Amino acid sequence: MPGRFWEKEIDTLKPKDLQKLQFRRLQKTLKQAARSPFYSQLFRKHRLPPEKIKSLTDLKNLPFTTKQDLRDQFPYGFLAVPREKIVRLHSSSGTTGRATAIFHTQKDLDGWANLVARCMFMAGVRKEDVFQNMSGYGLFTGGLGFQYGAERLGALTIPSGSGNSKRQIHLMQDFSTTVVHVIPSYALHLWKVFEEMGLDPKKDTKLRMMLIGAEPHSEATRQRLEEMYGVEAFNSYGLSEMNGPGVAFECPEKNGMHFWEDDFLVEVIDPKTGKAVPDGEEGELVYTTLNREAMPLIRYRSKDLATVYPEPCPCGRTHRRMSRIKGRSDDMFILKGVNIFPLQIDTTLMNIPEVGTNYLIVLERENFEDRMIVRVEVRPEFFKGDLFQLEKLRRQITEALRSEILVTPKVELVEPDSLPRSEGKAVRVMDKREM
Repeated sequence: MPGRFWEKEIDTLKPKDLQKLQFRRLQKTLKQAARSPFYSQLFRKHRLPPEKIKSLTDLKNLPFTTKQDLRDQFPYGFLAVPREKIVRLHSSSGTTGRATAIFHTQKDLDGWANLVARCMFMAGVRKEDVFQNMSGYGLFTGGLGFQYGAERLGALTIPSGSGNSKRQIHLMQDFSTTVVHVIPSYALHLWKVFEEMGLDPKKDTKLRMMLIGAEPHSEATRQRLEEMYGVEAFNSYGLSEMNGPGVAFECPEKNGMHFWEDDFLVEVIDPKTGKAVPDGEEGELVYTTLNREAMPLIRYRSKDLATVYPEPCPCGRTHRRMSRIKGRSDDMFILKGVNIFPLQIDTTLMNIPEVGTNYLIVLERENFEDRMIVRVEVRPEFFKGDLFQLEKLRRQITEALRSEILVTPKVELVEPDSLPRSEGKAVRVMDKREM
């Protein structure tokens, strides 16, 4: 089918040819990384200079790079080019520790824009579309990452940024927006603003596609968004250490996200032992950049947990696919000896039609015992009906959660818009146990 691939030669490389390309780029990446203070010292310490890496598997003789390494070497310890070649930096917020910085040359930015364009084109975005980027700009990578990708693709791009919901809706209507990039939790909130304005996004906009990501979300959340807006929603994945958006994306088959193996060498490891796990088993994703100039990263532990699917995809692309992110290994919390991921709770709640668009998980300690409270916004009609129906719903939600996470939480039903909201990534867990 004409126009199906952004770069057909790359998208459909045979596995053996893809591995050859990866190794050529890996050799170049290792030599480039050796110019940075951190990796030059690491190679000497392990007596493993780049020329001793004779295959892709030899890379496993090098230790992992961690977020703590990035913090310890802040700001320039990973820089592999003269500072005058840098044209942009992105930085983490530093909310869970010291900030990290990722640097880019113009070549890096051009390559990143091409990756995002490849992702968007694969999902079905075309130059005839009007693309509204409802993601934060500035140091956060989602805004500029999608901005330059959409421009590379050739679509009319509206850099609306995050928040200001009524203005977002007016922009959609004024310029006939067909595609939006938005954080799932904000998209759920925005739908309520449509309702408040007496509008229906299915009838009162030209939207046909939604690109969602930046925070873990369940398949149930995606399906709810598709129903609310009457669009196709595509899952995207990225992390700032690997540029940002553009690492992996869904194709129209929606059976996993293709990650671009010409730019990223991906390993899957047991997060506890650090040993490789086979394709098809869940583990932590580890990345090596293959085409970055300013700041190559080797065997970077993402802490993101997912499964890699090696089987061919019906779309014709040969790059392997990954599942949606189950969560981060450091997002998991333990309650009464049970490992729980917030995404399990999201999946359960979003599959219950009576549940609204927001919830909050509160962990606290009382009399030396941990407990979980799940505050759930429900549809407004339940607060106008009888108390028996409200209690029946509360018990239904409690039982559904207990079946999924094997722990019985305290469920509190609250009115719509009573829980705090964020225009950025949603804060779903409030852990008060150490307070």
